Amino acid sequence: MTENKIPLAGVIGHPIAHSKSPVLHQYWLKKHGINGHYIPMDVAPENLETILRSLPKAGFLGCNITIPHKESALKIADVISDRAALIGSANTLIFSENGKIHADNTDGYGFISNIRDSIPNWSAQAGPAAVLGAGGASRAIIAALIESGAPEIRIANRTRARADSLRAQFGARVVVYDWAQAPNMFEGAKTAINTTSLGMQGQPDFRVSLDALSDTAVATDIVYSPLKTRFLEAAEARGCKIIDGLGMLLHQAAPGFERWFGQRPEITAELREAVLTA
Repeated sequence: MTENKIPLAGVIGHPIAHSKSPVLHQYWLKKHGINGHYIPMDVAPENLETILRSLPKAGFLGCNITIPHKESALKIADVISDRAALIGSANTLIFSENGKIHADNTDGYGFISNIRDSIPNWSAQAGPAAVLGAGGASRAIIAALIESGAPEIRIANRTRARADSLRAQFGARVVVYDWAQAPNMFEGAKTAINTTSLGMQGQPDFRVSLDALSDTAVATDIVYSPLKTRFLEAAEARGCKIIDGLGMLLHQAAPGFERWFGQRPEITAELREAVLTA
């Protein structure tokens, strides 16, 4: 960054008005005394590549990518990190001085960091993980769980074919359950994860039984609106330690901020409060 240029970054989605990312990045910019801006951009799919190619010329250092553009952004990128290639989508783009687009995916990092920040002695190696959902976030989480040493990852998705495709990609440690049999996969699981939109505000209610889940398990949801979802309420009622999804949002954002603005931000209680009350 040169002194006569205002550093810019942002987030691209469609829609984007609901995003909490501008609040947290502006918080960090102010905290570090950086005269920069983080801008939300609502971009239709047909305009994505045109906008991405123009951003470096407008002074942008990079941007976050969210629904529905994560897979498309990966195809547009000129350079792709190994983990973004493995996951099959990008959530963080870095623009080089020559305009090249570098793609990365920090969702898995954010997921693992959120758990370890909340429960320092948590270990993926302790036993099977049970994952509801087989979308883009699930793909990132599975990759992170495998890298962290989870011995078995059980997946159930309303459309089984999507879960089967994850098994084909990630191998024998992934075990697929029919959606109707999803409650059975929690038996013996040490980590339970909801990556679906069930229970999110404006979405269908969460109705999967957690009766087989042990009180020694850790349960986490990637949804943070509401902060305590029905999934987390049900897990807490069984005596499980629960972790909300807001921390994943905060942790996945930190690597991008560091790459764009040159400062490693901290995840603090004050930051959580600022994002929650925005």
